[in-house]
Amino acid sequence: MAGLARIFRPVEFGDCPGWDRDDHALALSAFRRSADYALTARYNSGSLGIGFDDLQPAFAAARALDDPDHLTARQFFETHFVPCRIIPEDGVPGLVTGFYEPEIDASLTKAATCKIPFLKRPDDLVKVTDANRPAGFDPDFAFARQTESGLEEYDDRRAIEQGSLAGRGLEIAYVADRVDAFFAHVQGAVRLKLADGTVKRLTYDAKTGHPFTAIGRILVTRGEIPPEKISMQSIRQWLKDHPDDADELIWQNRSYIFFREAPVDDPEAGPVAAAKVPLTKGRSMAVDKRLYTFGTPFYVSAETLTAFDNAPFARLMIAQDTGTAIVGAQRGDLFAGSGEKAGEIAGAIRHDAMFFVLVPRGLMGA
Repeated sequence: MAGLARIFRPVEFGDCPGWDRDDHALALSAFRRSADYALTARYNSGSLGIGFDDLQPAFAAARALDDPDHLTARQFFETHFVPCRIIPEDGVPGLVTGFYEPEIDASLTKAATCKIPFLKRPDDLVKVTDANRPAGFDPDFAFARQTESGLEEYDDRRAIEQGSLAGRGLEIAYVADRVDAFFAHVQGAVRLKLADGTVKRLTYDAKTGHPFTAIGRILVTRGEIPPEKISMQSIRQWLKDHPDDADELIWQNRSYIFFREAPVDDPEAGPVAAAKVPLTKGRSMAVDKRLYTFGTPFYVSAETLTAFDNAPFARLMIAQDTGTAIVGAQRGDLFAGSGEKAGEIAGAIRHDAMFFVLVPRGLMGA
């Protein structure tokens, strides 16, 4: 176990609440997507000790399985992994939230009632790396504007929504409601329903580089919404009730997302996210990518979370996305699926949780 984080405490699968009742085949299906990706590409390894190479034996074994049933899937995870309870030294309980893929009516052309654009990535927006980062440039900025004199901070949300990029042909599609558009930015993906019945999927391509600011936290700090009442639904209601103040609040989140078109080959599959595989409803989870390697399985237990199936949440999840607000060893964002119902589930999730990371047996010497 040398090299693994001290916060990983080995336990038995029987110590994972509800392990024997979970549908391990659904989790294995999600895991297989990362295993297939690993045939031709690599994931960056997280700093807590479970690296990409450590997952390779399990990836290979998963690819060799042919339509496994529930029992076979359970045996697969119990054979290749050892569960470890994650116990941060600060003693703070774990936290799960939810995210989803919104579905919004849209038009490919601007109209009087449909004029809020989704934009594609501008050609002067470049990735900032250690190789090109100017001295003194904010280290948190991952993107910047390329100019003849070098890199500079890109326009923020306020500037862009007030038209700083207008006239450059960046518009992909238009929607009617700016709050709908804002929450699509927060989720990083959206399905657009066009008038002819077709569906266009947009997914994250880049961002301006400005830090993400949670407007819900601002509302709590101001005393506008009690902490225990904060949710996507309560934030939406506040914006609806305060239309004159909505822009100023939204613009405090200076981060702005640019999108690219993506196919909808499987209507049941979610968007392709940071792990470069389609997300699986109720089985894909966003994690802190600095700490964990994509494809790592986690078992998550949140007794007070019943939004998915009216029972306490206890599921095997696969790390397949990340997010600016997902920070820490016991922090997960659960993918709830696509559309309005998924949004109702995701928007209400903010629960304490126990996290168990499944460590490859080769790392444990088992």
